[in-house]
Amino acid sequence: MTKKHDAIFDDVLSGLDAPAPSSERAGARFLKRSTAISERMSGELEEKTLRWIDPARARMWERHNRDYALLNEENCRDLIDGIRAQGQQEFPAIVRRIDDGDHEFEVICGARRHFAVSWLRAHNYAQFKYLVEVRDISDEEAFRLADIENRDREDISDYERAIDYADAVARYYGGKQKAMAERLEVSQPWLSRYLQLAKLPDVIVKAFPNIREIRERNARELKPLLADAATAKAVLEEASAIGREQTAARKGRGGYVDAATVMRRLVRAGKPAQPRAQDAGTTYRRSAGERGINVRRKGHKTLIEFEDGLSRAQLEASFTAFLDDKFQD
Repeated sequence: MTKKHDAIFDDVLSGLDAPAPSSERAGARFLKRSTAISERMSGELEEKTLRWIDPARARMWERHNRDYALLNEENCRDLIDGIRAQGQQEFPAIVRRIDDGDHEFEVICGARRHFAVSWLRAHNYAQFKYLVEVRDISDEEAFRLADIENRDREDISDYERAIDYADAVARYYGGKQKAMAERLEVSQPWLSRYLQLAKLPDVIVKAFPNIREIRERNARELKPLLADAATAKAVLEEASAIGREQTAARKGRGGYVDAATVMRRLVRAGKPAQPRAQDAGTTYRRSAGERGINVRRKGHKTLIEFEDGLSRAQLEASFTAFLDDKFQD
C-alpha cells in the first residue's frame, strides 16, 4: 500500500487493542472508522490543510477585492467580538503559499478575519491566531473564489466590486465580458452594470465621502447625464466643487457631504432648470362670446393686449371689468 493508505489504516487501527467498555461500543467505533476509510479512499471525503498562524505571516493578495485600508475597529467590531467570545476564529480564511521573504502566505479570502485577529493580538489578546486553509490555486481561480465568497456581502461596496471586475475582465478573460459572465455564472446585463460603475470619472468618485458609499445605481442615474457633452460639463464641475468640500472636511474644516446629497447635487447640475410656464393671462370682455382684452403679468409689469378691431364700447366694458377686478373692495 501507499504511504497515504498506510497512514489511513494506522489512524483507523490505532487504539483498537485498548479495552473497550462493551463490544457494542467497540463495534460502533470500528464501523465509524471503516466508513471514514471508505469515504477517503472513494474521494467522497476531501481533506483540507488547516493551520493556525501568526497573521503577520500573511499579506493580502494584491488583487483582493476588498480595500484592506478601509478596515477598522468600528466596521470589524462584530467579528472582533465574535472571535473573542468564541475563544477562536471559527471559519478559516483561504490562503496560498508565497515566498517574498517577509510573508509565507497571501490571503485570497478572509481580509476582515485577518484584521480582527491582528487587532486582538495588538490589544492584549496575543493568544489568538489566524486560522487558514492552504490551497494551491491560480490567479483566475483565486479571483472567482473571492468573488463567490464575497458577492452577497454588504460590507464590500459596489464600487470595490466594480473595480475588481474591471481588472479581471481584462486580466483573465481577454476583455470579453460574455466569457467572464459565463465563468462567474452571472448575466451579462448584471455584469455590465458593474463594469459601467468602474468607469465613473475620478472627479465623481472623489465627490463621495468614501468609495464604500458609491452604489451601482448611482452610475446608472449619472450615465445619461455624462453621455451628453453639455450636461456632462456641468456635472463634472459640480463634482469638482463637492470634492473640494470633502477634502476640506477631511482636514477638519466643515462637515462631509453625504452620498445622498452628492447625488442630488450632481443630478440637479446636469438637469437645467425647466422654464416657467408662460402666464396665459386673464381675458376680460363685455359679454360671453365677445372679444376682449387679455391681461397678464410679466415680471413686475402688467401687459394688456387686445385686437385692433374691438369697438370703443367693447374696450370700455372690458377695461371696466379689469379695473373692477383689480380694485375690488
